[in-house]
Amino acid sequence: MYDPIGGSKFLYPVLGLAGESGELLNKVKKIFRDKAGKIDAETKESVISELGDVLWYVAQIATEFETPLADVAKCNLEKLKSRAHRGKIGGEGDKR
Repeated sequence: MYDPIGGSKFLYPVLGLAGESGELLNKVKKIFRDKAGKIDAETKESVISELGDVLWYVAQIATEFETPLADVAKCNLEKLKSRAHRGKIGGEGDKR
């Protein structure tokens, strides 16, 4: 599928995720710049296509770390529930 970069199999999908995330952000920017925040069918299709690319790279990173995507989602939900319970949703930092 892709060759390791610097001996690392996860670096390619991490860099790909950064690129695709940038493309997604650019499309959202243009919704506000060019369309006054209005989302038509063509724009929606374009954003969903970019989300698919982002999702693929996220799934590949999880695969390279031998972790099911469902486990990644579960871990994130548990983290957010813990923050909500402790009143730490706002603010910054991973260890809130």
